[in-house]
Amino acid sequence: MGLSSRDMMNAMIEGDENPAKLAAFPDRTLKKKKEELELALRGNMIAHGRIMLKTTLTHVDFPNEQIVELDMEVAKRLDPFQQDIERLDTNPGIAKRTAEQILAEIGTDVGSRFPSTHLCSWVGLVPRQNERAGERKSSKTRKGNKYLRSALIEVAHSVCRSDNYLGARYRRIAARKGRHRAALAVAYSIMTIVYHLLTRGEDYKDDLINTCTSKRLCRG
Repeated sequence: MGLSSRDMMNAMIEGDENPAKLAAFPDRTLKKKKEELELALRGNMIAHGRIMLKTTLTHVDFPNEQIVELDMEVAKRLDPFQQDIERLDTNPGIAKRTAEQILAEIGTDVGSRFPSTHLCSWVGLVPRQNERAGERKSSKTRKGNKYLRSALIEVAHSVCRSDNYLGARYRRIAARKGRHRAALAVAYSIMTIVYHLLTRGEDYKDDLINTCTSKRLCRG
């Protein structure tokens, strides 16, 4: 669905069937394959084929148009919170889209919504303490907010090779307990930092990690 391909298909929809003219649309690397393109573009497209091709392209374009429209609406609604989004964006691994998703799920008033700092537990990143009569049973994490949990785990996997604390933590835990446990641990650390940034109004700094982990913020 590149630009050159769309130009050729739009020309065919308009009724142009000249292989040499159609093959002249592509640029960059496709220019070197002009002879192959001319061979592939030989043929006759009847009116029915042009209608079906146009219908297919319209169907493909519709979701993209909806995404653009929704992105504009999201940006409009999050405009009052740009300072918080930019603050979260300073966190390693968290891009603007992830920051928007975090704010959409937890809001900006996390200090009042989670007075006991149970945010990580609410998201579903804290293992359960399940023990009876001295027998330790399953310690799987709670289900929590599946949308935010999934986004944070994806972020955790993306920082696995980063040259920072989160990347080192991921690799250290992955070597002993596997990638899934490592991603959960890093996601927990990221959520801890997010809580700290939003409640204290501070930007991310490398020494913030030690502050967050030593005070055990967000522990459920």
